[in-house]
Amino acid sequence: YLTGGAGDELTLRDNVLAFERRKLRPRVLVDVGAVSTVTTVLETEIALPVLLAPVAVQRLAHPEGEEATARAAAAANTIMCLSSAATCPPSSLKSGKRWFQVYVWTDRAKTKSAIEEAISCGYSALVLTVDVPYLGLRERDVRVNFKLPENIIAQGEVFTQGFDATMTWRDLEWLASYGLPLVIKGVLTAEDAALACEHGVAAIVVSNHGGRQLDGVPATIEVLEEIVDAVDGRAEVLLDGGVRRGTDVLKALALGARAVMIGRPMLWGLAAAGEDGVADVLRMFRDEFRLALALVGCRSPDEVSRALVR
Repeated sequence: YLTGGAGDELTLRDNVLAFERRKLRPRVLVDVGAVSTVTTVLETEIALPVLLAPVAVQRLAHPEGEEATARAAAAANTIMCLSSAATCPPSSLKSGKRWFQVYVWTDRAKTKSAIEEAISCGYSALVLTVDVPYLGLRERDVRVNFKLPENIIAQGEVFTQGFDATMTWRDLEWLASYGLPLVIKGVLTAEDAALACEHGVAAIVVSNHGGRQLDGVPATIEVLEEIVDAVDGRAEVLLDGGVRRGTDVLKALALGARAVMIGRPMLWGLAAAGEDGVADVLRMFRDEFRLALALVGCRSPDEVSRALVR
């Protein structure tokens, strides 16, 4: 469940391979005696342009699940996005910079209740996942007859509630009415990016759900540039999918992303060592990204440009 993708897992693999195909173009003889990884996302300062993506049922990886992940994010001074299919309620995350991911279920009253709880607990943005009208064909799960263990309960009951497949762009209005910045996650085309901006979203996450929804769609890094061009500064653009190294973070920023989100690397750290494992993953990304910045001749994320990648 944690490692698999949809169908033949072509997109799952290509998310990583597409980053490998992109090459960096370093500039030399630049003063990089002092390099900072600090940036902002939706006006929130974070220590590095790496956010923790919304991943469901994290207690499959570690008994402390999302609570351990949140503590590591807070210690690293970055943002954690809590899934509405988490194994703990929003109120259990007591500190740190937190966003709340929204699935819209067929029972919208449950969706509204979850959003209202998150808002009451101080979450600062809503992240609407838009690429799951139905669950993708995850054949690994089918082959092993995957079911959630009885001691793992998804707070959002997403596996039994069902997704609202009638969602349209018009529904963004009621989500925006809550007054928090609205982020939509799961955009892969310039056309949808433009529509998102027309509907007033604060940010877009270029995402193919980690290759877990529709197999055969492009790797996210392959479509990032056209989406950034379509957005044209009207919203911030983030990316997830295939980010494994600090150099991948640099490549995404060079193609116009404000920051990236990581899912599987976070889970690997969580499974290995709980909070400390997630902290180690974030530390590795920060250190690798800082070194990559210096080696291409940049002193901060703000100095990264498209000229640095091909």
